[in-house]
Amino acid sequence: MADKNGTLRVTWVRSEIGHNAAARGTIRALGLHRLHQSVDIDDTPTNRGMIRRVAFLLEVAPAGGAKPEDPGS
Repeated sequence: MADKNGTLRVTWVRSEIGHNAAARGTIRALGLHRLHQSVDIDDTPTNRGMIRRVAFLLEVAPAGGAKPEDPGS
């Protein structure tokens, strides 16, 4: 599925301290464990939904290295 939809590079940029457990769980489900860590994930509707839930903590860019896009859109 990654070939059809591509991949996204997700970087954790803001701390989860002070946010609810659901936000912390979503960060972990995206494969992020440390602040400023980046992971490449498949660009699927499920992953887009998880990114949208914690968009205020992340930066998202295409995995090819282009400029980051607004994850809230």
